[in-house]
Amino acid sequence: RMDVVERLGKYKRTLSPGLNLLVPFVDAVRTKVDMREQVVSFPPQPVITSDNLVVSIDTVLYFKVVDPVRATYEISHFLQAIEQLTVTTLRNVIGSLDLERALTSRDQINKHLSSVLDETTGRWGIKVTRVEIKAIEPPPSIRDSMEKQMRAERERRATILNAEGHKQAAILTAEGEKQAAVLRADGDRQSRILQAEGQAKAIRTVFDAIHQANPSQKVLAYQYL
Repeated sequence: RMDVVERLGKYKRTLSPGLNLLVPFVDAVRTKVDMREQVVSFPPQPVITSDNLVVSIDTVLYFKVVDPVRATYEISHFLQAIEQLTVTTLRNVIGSLDLERALTSRDQINKHLSSVLDETTGRWGIKVTRVEIKAIEPPPSIRDSMEKQMRAERERRATILNAEGHKQAAILTAEGEKQAAVLRADGDRQSRILQAEGQAKAIRTVFDAIHQANPSQKVLAYQYL
C-alpha cells in the first residue's frame, strides 16, 4: 500500500510502507492506494448482438495501480470508471458480432477488451492485466433451440457411426466369405493335383516294373496301358 499525502490541500509526496513522519495539522493522507493486483467481477450485463439478440455477459477484470498519484488525481472513483468503461467497450465489441461469432470468439473479445481498457486506464496510472468473459448467456428461447440442435447433431453422429459400423461389419463378412471361397477353391485344386500326381506315379511304377520284365510282358504292358 502507498499513501498519497497532501500538505495544506496540495499534493506533497507519496509514502512507501514503513515508518513515515507527518506534520500535524499540516500534512494529511488523501488516499491509501492498494498496489496489489485486484480482481473485480462485474454483474451480468445485457448486450445486443448484431443480429438483434440480447445476451447476458458476465465479466471479470484484473488490474493493478502502477501510479498512485495519477490514480488519485486523474480520475475520481477509478473502480467505477473502469466498470463503466468495460461495459461500454463490451457493448461496442459484442454489438458488431452476431450470436454465433460472439459465442465462438471469446478469446478475441478478451484480447480486444484488454487492449482498449489498458490504453484508456493507462492515463489514470492503472494497468489492466487481463479481462475474462466468464459466461455468455443467450436468451432462453435461443438456448432451447441450441440444445435441440446439439441433440439432433449428436443423434445424427450416432446414426452415422452405427451405419458405418454395419458397413464395416458387412465388408468384413464379405471379405471373410471371399477368402474362404478362395481357400476352398485352392484346396480343391491342390487335391485334384495330388490325385493326378498319385495316379501318374502309380502308372509310372507299373510301367517301370514291366519294362524290367521280358519283352512279351512288355507288349502286354503296353496293351494294358
